[in-house]
Amino acid sequence: MTPAKPTVKPADPRFSCGPTAKHPGWDPAKFDYSLMGRSHRSREAREKIQEVNDRVRRVLGVPDDYRIGMTAGSDTGAVEMALWSLLGARPVDLFAWEAFGLDWVVDALEELKLPNARRFTPPYGELPDLGLANPDHDCVFTWNGTAAGVRVPNGDWISPHRKGLTICDATSAVFVMDLPWDKLDVTTFSWQKVLGGEPQHGTIIMSPRAIQRLETHRPSWPIPKLYRLAHKGRVNLDFFETEVINTPSLLCIEDALDALRWAERIGGRPAMAERTRKSYALIEAWVARTPWIDFLARDPATRSPTSVCLEFSDPDYLALGPRGRAEFARGVQTLLDRERVAFDANAYKDAPPGLRIWCGATVEAANVAALLPWIEWAYATVKAETLVTA
Repeated sequence: MTPAKPTVKPADPRFSCGPTAKHPGWDPAKFDYSLMGRSHRSREAREKIQEVNDRVRRVLGVPDDYRIGMTAGSDTGAVEMALWSLLGARPVDLFAWEAFGLDWVVDALEELKLPNARRFTPPYGELPDLGLANPDHDCVFTWNGTAAGVRVPNGDWISPHRKGLTICDATSAVFVMDLPWDKLDVTTFSWQKVLGGEPQHGTIIMSPRAIQRLETHRPSWPIPKLYRLAHKGRVNLDFFETEVINTPSLLCIEDALDALRWAERIGGRPAMAERTRKSYALIEAWVARTPWIDFLARDPATRSPTSVCLEFSDPDYLALGPRGRAEFARGVQTLLDRERVAFDANAYKDAPPGLRIWCGATVEAANVAALLPWIEWAYATVKAETLVTA
């Protein structure tokens, strides 16, 4: 029997995993627009760029001797800057368990054609055996697999005595998950995830060990200008202050500053993590009492609290076959979108069919609570229609 259609809708139906919902109280009318149309090389613009990096350092607790830079191309640009500039000095271990991590595997194996590379790529929903990481090798991995909802539970597997570098794509983890900075040599993210900022720009944070690699290693391949952090053994240290490689959007910078100021006002990373936990806990309790849905991540210790990936587990649904399951999931997503209760809550295109609900710090838990009855209604509605036409 199809449940009654809910009457209470989320006040904000934006559950996209990127770009994500803006923070509560976001109001572009309060932005400082005085630098629109100004050069990013002006003193005032450089001060804005420096303020972004300074606030990132404070909110995240980045060590003083780590360097922070602003990149083009969002998190993708930041990761590829690291891969193109740093890899090749040592063998590399590549850990990937969803679409975006697999992009870095492709970069290393098919574009850079690294000869001494090992790949560890389990199916969606599983985490590879991180204990296989060789401390003498470089290591590339995502902290939180956005498309799979599977995260690294901690950094215990990373050797404190490693000789290689760790390169971590942390874009959907940073600001709400505890990152062990002493274990991370390169960390990348974009403003468009947990901060709810505008896309297009990325951030790269590099340890002294990573800077030393830049000074001592010259890759055998050409490095595009957008990724060029060193030239003839000299590191562009100005990049880690206010000298961006490509012209940034001062409007996007203003939006990022607004988000960072909000983060500091509410209590920084601990408060952002708590907001995320509240939203995730609602889904966790709902999944536990709902027989026809489950987390894509099998191990509770590896389940992401930000990019929450769900799949339907009803035997009737599973009996539909791959094409039928995909159509069923699209039907649920279409209803949620049509009713304006959840925009962009579909699973990633390469992931198993299902739902993906962003629960990062800018999402209000009340909106997640309001969404869940609508998912129950949409699922029951599509199931009734599917069984009648089957």
